[in-house]
Amino acid sequence: MNIIVNGRHLEITPALKSYAEEKIGKFEKYISNIHEAIVTLSVEKYRHKAEVLLKVNGYLIQAEGVTGEIYSSIDEVVEKLEKQVKKYKEKLHAYRKTDKRSSESPLTKSLEKGRIIKYKRFDMKPMNPEEAVDQMELLDKDFYVFINEKTNSINLVYRRKDGNYGLIEPII
Repeated sequence: MNIIVNGRHLEITPALKSYAEEKIGKFEKYISNIHEAIVTLSVEKYRHKAEVLLKVNGYLIQAEGVTGEIYSSIDEVVEKLEKQVKKYKEKLHAYRKTDKRSSESPLTKSLEKGRIIKYKRFDMKPMNPEEAVDQMELLDKDFYVFINEKTNSINLVYRRKDGNYGLIEPII
């Protein structure tokens, strides 16, 4: 596993880097196919933040911890990652046992007005809507954009207020 430790408004000392690598490196025991782990440590006034992104077979597992001290932020993010990894392994195991469910009907969502303040790029692998929902849950987000493996078009799944999920499919 390749572990990259970045610092934002913070100098990464060898001790801090080895501490982060040691803590994140233990996930290799639980998931053997982690390709890369990106650790970003930052400081804003009195907030010390640790963000970790694990790349596992095309899936992304992400967590962040914010405390008053950088080492405790790393410990907090590791605790959150443990829960995420456990959830990933359970869903992976459950997905193998169950049959693939049918897709939900397409739904639309209105766009909010505002300006773009952040740009993000990421690799996309074709998947079915159920896998996209699993990925969205692993990232703990309200929506997830993916390439539908059946139609080969970009789709979006999102969490509805009633606890269910919606799927947006473009008509081409």
